[in-house]
Amino acid sequence: MASNPIFIEMLMKAAGQTNRPRFRKSILRPHLEVGMIEMTIPDKPRSSKQKYRLTKTGRELLEKHPEGEKRNE
Repeated sequence: MASNPIFIEMLMKAAGQTNRPRFRKSILRPHLEVGMIEMTIPDKPRSSKQKYRLTKTGRELLEKHPEGEKRNE
């Protein structure tokens, strides 16, 4: 995932997940809490237009471990 915002469906597909509630609880929420990714509309977390993007911290981690991005292409 680059710094371009993407929808949750694309994140789920990249992670190989199909169960949205499980994905939100086990993958999305922990990454949001530690500041790796952020919402584009933080005031409306359940908006149908909600997208997610890497934070500066997330981009720095990808630069240190580039194999993570290759795996999700």
